[in-house]
Amino acid sequence: MRYLQILAVLLFVSGAAKSQELFVFSEPASNMPAKSLGIRLTNEGMSQSGFVSRTIPEVMIGFNKNLMGHAQGFFSDMDGRYRLEGGSLYAKYRFLSNDGLKSHFRGSAFARVSTSKRPTYTQDINLEGDNSGFQGGLIFTQLLHKLALSGSVSYMKSFRNEGKQLPDMDRPDKMLSYTLSSGYLLLPFVYKNYNQPNFNLYFEVLGKTNPENGRSYVDFAPAVQVVLNSRTRIDAGYRFEVAGNLKDRYTKNMYLVRLELNMFNILK
Repeated sequence: MRYLQILAVLLFVSGAAKSQELFVFSEPASNMPAKSLGIRLTNEGMSQSGFVSRTIPEVMIGFNKNLMGHAQGFFSDMDGRYRLEGGSLYAKYRFLSNDGLKSHFRGSAFARVSTSKRPTYTQDINLEGDNSGFQGGLIFTQLLHKLALSGSVSYMKSFRNEGKQLPDMDRPDKMLSYTLSSGYLLLPFVYKNYNQPNFNLYFEVLGKTNPENGRSYVDFAPAVQVVLNSRTRIDAGYRFEVAGNLKDRYTKNMYLVRLELNMFNILK
């Protein structure tokens, strides 16, 4: 019985310490627990000659400790009326795990394929609603007690569709994407049980570069997060450009709010 109690405490400390890895604008190298199901609802808003918004319902599945997947749908009013724009499938495989007490280092590979019926208006490639294409890359995350640090690099390729391309519009073909993320667990100061709310602070750097012409941008993205009962997550963040020369991109100066619900050990 004593060994079981010790194991339960270690699992609790390990699970609680990962709260600050739940980045708002990017994914960590860690996966959700095996046999778990997550449901997200994200809303993004931006001002482009008037306010427009996008809603992203999402389902996440933890197949095992190393493999998880996401399925997303995209709805927005960016082209006049509110409509379904497209969808996306995302998979992440963890290939590296070096665990210690209240710390670990993880490495994962990920891939995404997306479809969108929107016309291409900008020099950016955004596979979460605006463009059809695929993406592949690597993520590495280091957890150090209450601080989580993460970085990713990926290659993005858009699918060409002359039928939805209007004359004289930009036609982005490929992009290199990179992120640097940090998360800090501010509350609670001392863990007592799973029911304690977690309050996390985040700061992320998000960037892309077109390898063909060198055009690029860099965004800063501060965010806050509350985790309730280790199952319910509430995010709020804002990204803004600090440097760049990509024209008229949609994610420039954009807020994000998200509600996420997680159900553990429900899949066979």
